[in-house]
Amino acid sequence: MASRHVIPAPAHATPAPEERDGPQDTAALRPTPPLAALIAGPDRPRRGTGPLRPAALLPLQQAQGNQATRRLLQRLAVQRDPAPAAPAAAAPAAAAADDADIDALDLAATAKAGAQALKKAHPGITFTSGRRDVASQTHAMASNIVSSKNRNWIADTYAAAPKLQKWVDDNPKATTVDEIATGLETTMNAMSDDERGKVSKHLSGEAFDVQPQTTDADKIKATIKGLTGLSKFLEKEGGLVRWHAQF
Repeated sequence: MASRHVIPAPAHATPAPEERDGPQDTAALRPTPPLAALIAGPDRPRRGTGPLRPAALLPLQQAQGNQATRRLLQRLAVQRDPAPAAPAAAAPAAAAADDADIDALDLAATAKAGAQALKKAHPGITFTSGRRDVASQTHAMASNIVSSKNRNWIADTYAAAPKLQKWVDDNPKATTVDEIATGLETTMNAMSDDERGKVSKHLSGEAFDVQPQTTDADKIKATIKGLTGLSKFLEKEGGLVRWHAQF
């Protein structure tokens, strides 16, 4: 049987602290220069102490004991490899929601840019309409005729809609929103594209309406009037309070 070579302990070695006095305070411990170099070196593994040479640890083990040495190495590993920083908070979704609301208006480029600038200046505003097709345009007209109780509302509001006003005049028995909207839609569909285009800029996506405001109303109206490309801003349509911006 091969004999094992036993390294005798130094003649005057001091017993390991943990074997003598229990756990030690590692704040006072300092690694030897060889150990410090290994811990700080670029070749050292990122986690744990890695394959540090026993020769570098031996003086510390002899002076402080195995348990204290382990605690020191653990503390140094934590200092070298701090916990990863928490991920940055997600960006607020408000801006995305605002963009989605404006995208839903389906506006032409200049009107869309105006809506974005207005929303940026006054985040609390609400858009009530943007681009409209014939059905939604004539339904809005019919709703305003009924709510205003003014059968001459189209003539009072639109300069280029005599055919639509004539239908209302010729059909006095049509009194509900649906009845009037149906008649106006049929009439508008029979008009040429050029005629329809002159009736309302909503049909081309070059206009939007904003819910009238009481708070900061003057500031909001001033912003609307200063929008790039604005050609008309109405605060009332046929006697009804409507904030209408067209480009």
